[in-house]
Amino acid sequence: MQNSEHVSTNPENMSKTVAIIGAGLIGCGWAIVFARAGWRVSLYEPHQQARLAAQDSIEAQLNLLEAHHLCSDTSEIQSHIHCVAELQAAVQGADYIQECGPENLDEKCKIFRELDKIASPEAILASSSSGLMASQFTADLSGRHRALVAHPVNPPHLVPLVEISSAEWTDPNIIKTVHQIMISIGQTPITLHKEIPGFVLNRLQGALLNEALRLSQAGIASAEDIDKTIRDGLGMRWSFMGPFETIDLNAPGGLADYAARYGAMYRAMAEPPLASPDWSKAAIDKITRERRAALDIKDLNQRQYWRDARLAALAAHKQKQDR
Repeated sequence: MQNSEHVSTNPENMSKTVAIIGAGLIGCGWAIVFARAGWRVSLYEPHQQARLAAQDSIEAQLNLLEAHHLCSDTSEIQSHIHCVAELQAAVQGADYIQECGPENLDEKCKIFRELDKIASPEAILASSSSGLMASQFTADLSGRHRALVAHPVNPPHLVPLVEISSAEWTDPNIIKTVHQIMISIGQTPITLHKEIPGFVLNRLQGALLNEALRLSQAGIASAEDIDKTIRDGLGMRWSFMGPFETIDLNAPGGLADYAARYGAMYRAMAEPPLASPDWSKAAIDKITRERRAALDIKDLNQRQYWRDARLAALAAHKQKQDR
C-alpha cells in the first residue's frame, strides 16, 4: 500500500481548490457548498447544454439561499465556480476531487482509474456514491490509499449530512482530513467504522421505505396517509433529533425505560406478519398511480423547487434556533 506522505492531511495547508466531476443535481449542489465556503470550484461537464443548465440551476439555487439569508453576495459565490469541458483541466491544481458520476460500478471503476492517473498525487479522491463501497472501485488504484466515499444527501447545499466511508486500505489521515474539510465547508460529516452497502443513511431510509411498501401493498393505508405519517408525525421530531434521542425523551426513565416498556412490541414487529416488500414494476405501479394523481409528472420539477424552498426555510430556522 502506498502511504500518504505526499498528500496534505491538513486542510489549512490546502489551496482550497476542488474539482467536481459531473454537473447533475449532486454536482451542482457540491459546487455551491464549496464555493459558498470560499473554495475555487472546477465543475467538469463534457456536454455544453448540460454546462449551461448547471449554471442556470446554480444561479437559481443561490438566489433561493439568499432569499432565506443562508448566503450573501451570490455573484461572488458564483464567480468561484468554473464550468470546464475537459477532465484534465478540471483536476489541474485540485487538492480534493469529488466524483458525482452514475451509480454504476463499471463507470465508477473507469473514472477513478482515470482520476488516479491524471490528478496530482497529493489530491484526495472522493466519490458521492449512494451505496457502492470504496473497496469495490478503488482496489486496483496505485493511489488507493487516498480514495474513499463522501456521500452527501440531495441536495447537499440544503441538507448538510455527509457519510464518510473508506476501504481497509484508505489512509486514516485521509479520512480525518476529509472529515475536517466537511466541517470547514459547513457540512455535518459522520464516519463509518466499517464498510457496508448503502452506508447508514440509505439503510435507515431503506428500512422505512420497505415498511411503507409493506403497509401500502397489504392495503393497510394509502400512499398519501403513509406520507402524512412521516410528514406530520415522525418527521416533525426527526428534523432536529435522531431515533435514539427520540426514544430517550419519550419515557420518564429515558432510553432504558422506553426499551423495557416497548421492546417486546418492536421485537414482534421485527418478525413481520406482512409479506416482503415488492419493488417490481407491477407492484410499484399502484403507488405510482397514487402519486401521479397527487402530482402530475409535468409538475415534478416545480415540486422539487418547492421542496428546496421548504428545506431552505427549515435550514434557516434551525440555524436561527442553534444560535
